[in-house]
Amino acid sequence: QVQLVESGGGLVQAGGSLRLSCAASRSIFTISAMGWYRQAPGNQRDLVALITSGPSINYADSVKGRFTLSIDTAKNTVYLQMNSLKPEDTAVYYCPAERLGRSYWGQGTQVTVSS
Repeated sequence: QVQLVESGGGLVQAGGSLRLSCAASRSIFTISAMGWYRQAPGNQRDLVALITSGPSINYADSVKGRFTLSIDTAKNTVYLQMNSLKPEDTAVYYCPAERLGRSYWGQGTQVTVSS
């Protein structure tokens, strides 16, 4: 199993920045994919950024150039640096991880961007 603990969400004005963290309970080298999805009220859960073995990072078109995913292997933690935030970025952000064919999700962290 993999436990994932997200942090770093909050309320920010449009144009501001936040950094989300997702700490995994297992070595990140045993995890084949990890990243961030988000879900706004009434919407489906959508990909924000995902790193897979290779490594390869995929970003949603809506966040390219504004969000950056990074990894600290010593801390088994994935970060999402979010700059130039927009009200439409408001959502609950979830951290998924895939390990040995199973998917795991964190509890989510709320990001609210005011206009």
